[in-house]
Amino acid sequence: MRRLRLASLLGLIALGTGGPLSPAMAASLGGLAVDVTNGSEPVLCAEKDNVTLAFASPETRAFRIEAAHPAYIGTLARDSFEADWTACDMSKDTAHASEVKVPTRRTLYEEPALWVVGWTMPTFWRPSTATVRIGDRVEKGLHLVQVWMIRPMGGEEVLVFYPQDGYWRIRPLAPEGRAPTAFGSSFLVGPVETDIRPIVKLKEIGFDPKAKRFQLSFEGGGSASITMAEVTRDRHVLDVAFDKPVAGRPFAMLRSMYITEFNNDVARVAVREAGATGWREDGVMPFKGGKVTDLWAGRTTVSRHNSSSPDMVVSRFSQDAAPK
Repeated sequence: MRRLRLASLLGLIALGTGGPLSPAMAASLGGLAVDVTNGSEPVLCAEKDNVTLAFASPETRAFRIEAAHPAYIGTLARDSFEADWTACDMSKDTAHASEVKVPTRRTLYEEPALWVVGWTMPTFWRPSTATVRIGDRVEKGLHLVQVWMIRPMGGEEVLVFYPQDGYWRIRPLAPEGRAPTAFGSSFLVGPVETDIRPIVKLKEIGFDPKAKRFQLSFEGGGSASITMAEVTRDRHVLDVAFDKPVAGRPFAMLRSMYITEFNNDVARVAVREAGATGWREDGVMPFKGGKVTDLWAGRTTVSRHNSSSPDMVVSRFSQDAAPK
């Protein structure tokens, strides 16, 4: 709603000045504009991330990622979490063996309202080089880390990340009276490169449970922090800050899945562009990209796949060390 009010304000200013806003005025009201490139490609397999929205800017030091329940969340009679392996051929995927024969779970941190769990799988598509640190505890070989928060009927998983390829997923707490919702779109934070698929190579991921802040050290140098700024029944907000801008490659990427309008994790995109007095909307596949200050990616109609998974908003790009 905050972004909608801002768009209305921009429209009123434009009407008063008789034309579109200057880039300087737009930036002062709406934040830094960054380049968004759409590298999405059609596929038939619903378990492959074929939606790729890359964010690049030589100036950006901070931004915000937000997950919010889809507009139709209150109308869902049935949710869907099941994987859909129709038309999927994973036979050529790489697999690196680990030290365990079965999935192995261990608790990394626990307090009444928050706990962190790590998993090591028998195989993973990349070698395990990144370490995870919580206080004095250092863990190697983890493929998946889950952050759980307490809710009235028990614990709820609100964030997961994959240390060995740099992927993250978040979701808000479930609405009152509902079971936990589905995870959906993933994102990358840091210098994105392609090694079979887009990845961020991490050297270490530290987590401060009291501040709810992750500290990322990148394999090629540089660092970033990701702070869980708000986790409620309405939204999950992450504030990202880099030690310096990421040059020469994307600093973030949204990955998701689209097969059809009824089988997807994201189907629509809306952007507010630099100097614009309104939002531009499009389907995620034909979306041409642009120079944007805000991007929303989500659904307006129910999908059979991960029906309750959240919409994603990427915004508040800033040259400073905190989101604008």
